[in-house]
Amino acid sequence: MEITVLTVYVFLYGRLYLVLSGLEKGLSNTPELRQNKSIEVALASQSFVQIGFLMALPMMMEIGLEKGFRTALSEFILMQLQLAPVFFTFSLGTKTHYYGRTLLHGGAKYRGTGRGFVVFHAKFADNYRLYSRSHFVKGLELMILLLVYQIFGQSFRGAVAYILITVSMWFMVGTWLFAPFLFNPSGFEWQKIVDDWTDWNKWISNRGGIGVPSEKSWESWWEEEQDHLRHSGKRGIVAEIVLALRFFIYQYGLVYHLKITEKNQNILVYGMSWLVIFVILFVMKTISVGRRKFSANFQLVFRLIKGLIFVTFVSILVILIALPHMTVKDIVVCILAFMPTGWGLLLIAQACKPVVQKAGFWGSVRTLARGYEILMGLFLFTPVAFLAWFPFVSEFQTRMLFNQAFSRGLQISRILGGHRKDRQSRNKE
Repeated sequence: MEITVLTVYVFLYGRLYLVLSGLEKGLSNTPELRQNKSIEVALASQSFVQIGFLMALPMMMEIGLEKGFRTALSEFILMQLQLAPVFFTFSLGTKTHYYGRTLLHGGAKYRGTGRGFVVFHAKFADNYRLYSRSHFVKGLELMILLLVYQIFGQSFRGAVAYILITVSMWFMVGTWLFAPFLFNPSGFEWQKIVDDWTDWNKWISNRGGIGVPSEKSWESWWEEEQDHLRHSGKRGIVAEIVLALRFFIYQYGLVYHLKITEKNQNILVYGMSWLVIFVILFVMKTISVGRRKFSANFQLVFRLIKGLIFVTFVSILVILIALPHMTVKDIVVCILAFMPTGWGLLLIAQACKPVVQKAGFWGSVRTLARGYEILMGLFLFTPVAFLAWFPFVSEFQTRMLFNQAFSRGLQISRILGGHRKDRQSRNKE
């Protein structure tokens, strides 16, 4: 199963090379690939393998021989309604992540691929700590690859062909990003969402230190996530750096596909893109130094400085749109180009932590990492909070996770718990 995930990565990065190098555009102009129905037929047949229907045939045959094929078909449909493929795909991501980390850095030990039957609500910060590196980061990486493929892809532009090619990959992306919240009891209850947001803000803003557990501070958790690098050998460090270089492919390829740089293949264009990155890193360095330098009495001044930096960035963006006629597509492409580059620099800096600390840039790395964590948390939290606005989503989730009798008991416990809470608040008053 780990080979399946590796195949997805190889396929998408191969497509990325074809798209950004212009080879796919040349291939799409050949008569053999224009509206070739045989290709769509082949894609339709192999899409059943991607979705997993053929893998389910042995299970259906076994149940059919024991209990009858009607029972086998009904159980298969029930498994789909209970989102069993979502849970399986998510657990596959856990296995793949820790299997790859063990190969690179050692330290093999038992890793739980899931959790048992639970009835308590896991906070958003808890799910983020558990699945950030194993699922969320990889899901966002695959999503960016698919977006680049959609924006610049030329061949197989038919809707049917595109769906057949990418449906299983989009399913994996959605599963890795949102399955923990889908299987989280009361995950779409509005009051729980509000409490989760308060807890998340407190966790992400707390500073770490000696004796501060990872459950209380993002900095402590971030330092613990790098423990495997401390015990890794030189080969593991080199492998980590080499793998992080893949994120620079986005930047190198996408900066030459901007409208303001079209027909200009000069290497200075790539150099200017790195200049933008260095400016951002300088801003991060200023913020990290300001946090250490300004005491609590001067926080208002420091916030004013951050506000001026934000206004400066907005002004630069407005100038880019007005003068070179930068389009909305160019802005999206810039985000897709620079965000992975910054993450790649973070991974390299973490692998070379002793050198970065001696150079005095570790505070800037921590600030940049916190910024990425905040953006990733907002990206994951926003759709969950939006769905929580609709009460029927929470009811549907409860009935999906539990049977009808348990659902009623859970609803009654909520009502009683709410009355008890209101009664206690009145007594306090």
